[in-house]
Amino acid sequence: MALMASTRREADTQSFPLFVYVLTPLLALGLQSFVPLHFEHFAILDLPLLVVIYFATTLRMPVAATVGGALIGLAQDALTHQPLGVFGIAKASIGYLAASLGVRIDTESIGTRLVLTFLFVLLNDAIDWILVRHLLAEPLLWGWLHELLRAATNTLVAIVLFALLDRLKGRE
Repeated sequence: MALMASTRREADTQSFPLFVYVLTPLLALGLQSFVPLHFEHFAILDLPLLVVIYFATTLRMPVAATVGGALIGLAQDALTHQPLGVFGIAKASIGYLAASLGVRIDTESIGTRLVLTFLFVLLNDAIDWILVRHLLAEPLLWGWLHELLRAATNTLVAIVLFALLDRLKGRE
């Protein structure tokens, strides 16, 4: 069957049980909203972004990844003090880019996942900064050292999260 496929998406179609599609984003949003209230250093993580990156690169459907990223981002906006839509726009953009790259390159190898996750976290933060600083005209500082540390931390957490989610997927 794989020899007749015309794209990577058709050659390696993967799916998850319905509860994974629902519970994973909800759990990521819940943890992202409530844990930093008690442990302020947890705020360096962006679990909803990692979920968007994982599902986008794994499922390789740009339109679905864009919509999913927008929905997760809007839900995250609703649970934070950010203006509504900032995280939605950023995560929709990352979802689209991640899914588009997932169609073209092998995103199953750990090296590719490391590099892509690191770059997507930096890009997400840059989009967020541009939206808040330049479009909304609100003060938001950009610190290169902080952003690189944040990207590296999210990448390390992504290795564990992606391995756990890989165990839940099935092949069609």
